[in-house]
Amino acid sequence: MMNAACKVWVIRMSSSRILLHPSYVLHSRAYQDTSLIIDVFSRDHGRVSALAKGAKQAKSKFNGLLQPFKLLLLSWSGRGEMFTLTGAEYKHRPLILKGESLLAAFYINELILKLTQRHDPHPELFDAYHLTIQQLEAGNDNEPVLRKFECYLLQEIGYGLILDHDVESGEPVQPDKQYCYYPEQGPVMITQTESNSQALTVRGAMLQALQHEQLSDEIILREAKHFMRAIIHHRLDGRPIRTRELNFHKVL
Repeated sequence: MMNAACKVWVIRMSSSRILLHPSYVLHSRAYQDTSLIIDVFSRDHGRVSALAKGAKQAKSKFNGLLQPFKLLLLSWSGRGEMFTLTGAEYKHRPLILKGESLLAAFYINELILKLTQRHDPHPELFDAYHLTIQQLEAGNDNEPVLRKFECYLLQEIGYGLILDHDVESGEPVQPDKQYCYYPEQGPVMITQTESNSQALTVRGAMLQALQHEQLSDEIILREAKHFMRAIIHHRLDGRPIRTRELNFHKVL
């Protein structure tokens, strides 16, 4: 009998044809002189890579379409890790992102590229991404929007944060207490005689604010940003986030 791993391999290697599927382009790069390789985040097929033949040519049917932050209907076919793009059209009007909102949108694209696996569907994450892009375009306060998306992304890929209780005692997190936060476990209240330099030190009030998505307080928001930076750094095994190098106003 064929085991589960073999079945997955056979499915991935078998030929497929996807027609007009809701997708976003996360990243693109040149291939030879006339084509592009695009990394796509699709709603029901996860992250896929596709070759857009002739996309750089002036008369290409893809000309001007394969840009980030545009909800597209994409068609592709093929097998293995690299598909061939066969069609593209707008699903909705293109969003207009500028300044910090544009940088924030590139940041979440980079997180998806580095933290998700190819061919691993995350339809709820796709919907959250779509909403986040809309919120960034609307000019909402970018930092709370980013913190919410970071938490949801971690939850979707199996690394959801424990924010509501002490993992040792089981007691609810108390806003006036300090906690050591262990990325692989969760928060443990700090006593007068106990501390751990290997863990993140956080306030219970910040954990509660993240839990309930109440991020209007400036101090809480600053603590949440540093906390999420450390958690994501841990999940990336130290790999850098390139968009942070352009983060002049320290939003990311």
